[in-house]
Amino acid sequence: MSDSQPSIPSQSDYSQVDPLLLSRLAQQIKAWGKALGFAQVGICDTDLKSEEPKLQAWLDKGYHGEMAYMATHGMMRARPHELHTGTVRVISARMNYLPADAGFAYNLKDSNLGYISRYAGGRDYHKLIRNRLKKLGQQIEAELINLGLHKPNFRPFVDSAPVLERPLAEKAGLGWTGKHSLILNKEAGSWFFLGELLIDLPLPVDIPIAEGCNTCVACIKSCPTNAIVAPYEVDGRRCISYLTIELQGAIPVEFRPLMGNRIYGCDDCQLVCPVNAAAPLTMEADFQTRNPLKQPELLNLFTWSEASFLKLTEGSAIRRIGHKRWLRNIAIALGNAPASEAIVQALLERKSSDEVDEMVIEHIDWALEQQLMKLNETSNVLTINRKTQRVIRSVEKGLPRDA
Repeated sequence: MSDSQPSIPSQSDYSQVDPLLLSRLAQQIKAWGKALGFAQVGICDTDLKSEEPKLQAWLDKGYHGEMAYMATHGMMRARPHELHTGTVRVISARMNYLPADAGFAYNLKDSNLGYISRYAGGRDYHKLIRNRLKKLGQQIEAELINLGLHKPNFRPFVDSAPVLERPLAEKAGLGWTGKHSLILNKEAGSWFFLGELLIDLPLPVDIPIAEGCNTCVACIKSCPTNAIVAPYEVDGRRCISYLTIELQGAIPVEFRPLMGNRIYGCDDCQLVCPVNAAAPLTMEADFQTRNPLKQPELLNLFTWSEASFLKLTEGSAIRRIGHKRWLRNIAIALGNAPASEAIVQALLERKSSDEVDEMVIEHIDWALEQQLMKLNETSNVLTINRKTQRVIRSVEKGLPRDA
């Protein structure tokens, strides 16, 4: 048989499959992945033993806060083969999400606008990426059947499953772990989603790439709430993404002034990262920011009824926090906004509505207190805190296309 046609075993046993055939299949998988919209696909084994002590130490410090699901499955997160029986390889894929006309600096400069993390402005990525991964698995299955081999046992995962997706992506050669704990890629920065296809096929693995952060600590210095407590270590309880999305109850008073106008997530650690200067825009229409969420006015967002909230965030990741936490977050941003009689009136009207509970009222009262203090000051000049000013300057200088 010629070199171009590797031998295929008569019995369906992957351990006997010609390595050359598996190597060619791995290349096909990467090509199929790109055709499905993934920017890059990599392959790694399931050995994450080195991550287990890191995960345990992070949990022991309580950095997961109310995210009980992080501890529920124990070390299974570092053992993909336990999550899906038979798994010997993880096909890790990334998909770019940076939308056109991101307007980062413009948004952060205007405290009357609500800032929404740019991953959440379009359609929720979970279902889209999971479906693409499923299609990738089906293509692999069809090819194996065509080769006379048995069907593979595969399962797609996207974020919500108990798996350490970032270490897997790093091991699969998709990038390195930055000091903000996100995966960085020289060509794409960090503006991408990750997904995994667990499979029982012993494909050749990719080689991890070397870290590229070097001595840079821009993300650490610029975090509004000092959530990056050490390089590669994030105290989730301090992170604005955690506070605005994961936290169920009242947001600690100490963090409220630091949140500025960020009402759903935070991108600051990514905005100051020099690696993001070369990040491409997404080609996915579903990831473009929908009109009601483009540079949205806080006062307008605050008037949304629960029915309006559900309608206007349909299919969006924002929907998961519910209307009350949405109002909670906006109330804080209104408290941080420039002094305005219109804001005070809006806060009072919302406080007397039947769509708020004690938790929301607590944040409205805080916002009213902030507004009234500013209205009573002789020089009513809003000053954006130094860290946010630094982020704005970094965006205008380093990301002019997205400013």
